[in-house]
Amino acid sequence: MSSPDPRADGIAAVVVTHRSAETIDDCLRRLRAADGVAAVRVVDNASDDDTLEIVQRHAMADPRVRFIANPDNPGFAVACNQGAADAGATPWLAFVNPDCLVEADSLARLRALAAARAPALLGADLVDDGGVRDGAARRRDPDFAALLRGALRGASASARLEIAPDDALELQPVEALSGALMLLPRALFDRIGGFDEGYRLHAEDLDLCRRARQAGALVAVANRVRVLHVRGVSSRSRPLFVEWHKHRGLWRYYRKFEAARRGAAVSAAVFAAIWLRFPLALARAWARSRAAA
Repeated sequence: MSSPDPRADGIAAVVVTHRSAETIDDCLRRLRAADGVAAVRVVDNASDDDTLEIVQRHAMADPRVRFIANPDNPGFAVACNQGAADAGATPWLAFVNPDCLVEADSLARLRALAAARAPALLGADLVDDGGVRDGAARRRDPDFAALLRGALRGASASARLEIAPDDALELQPVEALSGALMLLPRALFDRIGGFDEGYRLHAEDLDLCRRARQAGALVAVANRVRVLHVRGVSSRSRPLFVEWHKHRGLWRYYRKFEAARRGAAVSAAVFAAIWLRFPLALARAWARSRAAA
C-alpha cells in the first residue's frame, strides 16, 4: 500500500522578505520543522542585506523551500500573490512574516481549527519576546467617522482598531487580522482573488479580511495558538516609506469600501484627516526607529 501524499492536506508557507536578515534564518528553520508544511515560498523584495544568502542556504538544504528574488520592491500584496501562485495546488496557505517565529504545531493547529469551521481565515495570538500581546492581531474595520474625530485630538488611528482578547473563546471572531500571520484554504484565497495588488504596504490585510467576510468566511483569532512576533524588523530602517504607504493604503481602503456611500464633503474630510496626521505619524515612527538603533 502506498503511503499518503503529504501534500494532500499540506500547508504552503509564504514569506515576503525585505531586509529581513535579522530574523529570516530562525523563521525558516522553524517553518521547515513545522507540522504540515509541504512547501515554503520566500519572495524577496529587493533586499540589500544578507537575506537572500540566508534563504539560499535553506533552499539548498530543503527541497520544499524555493524563492523568488524580485529585482525591485513591488509591494507586499504582489509578493504574497507570487508566492501563493508558485506553491501550486497546495490546499492551505499560510502567510508568515519573516519576523514571526512559529512553534512546531502552530500552523497545524490553525489548519485543524479552520477545517472544522470552513471557510475560515484565521490568525494567531501574536506576542513579543516579553509576552506582550500585539494589538494588531485583533482589529475592527477602519472607522472613518472616528478617524475624523480623532484627527482633531491627535489620537492614534491604530489604537481605535484594536479589540481586546477574549480568552474564554478558543476562536475569537474579529473583523480583521494582522497580516503578520494568516492561514486560510487556497480555495477561499482564490475565490476572493487573493491580495489586492493596488496596496503597496499596509491595509492589504484589512482588505483581504473584509472580502473574506463578504464571501461568507469566518475571520477569527485562535486565542490558544501563541506565536512570537518580533515586530517591525525591516520597517525600522525606512519610516518615511512605511508611513507614506500606510496612509496611502488607508485612503485606498476608504475609496474601495466606503466612499460610494459617503458624500463628497465627507470624502474630502477623510482625505484631509488621513494626510494631516501623516507628519505626526512620521515623526513618531522616526523617533521609534532612532530609539531602536
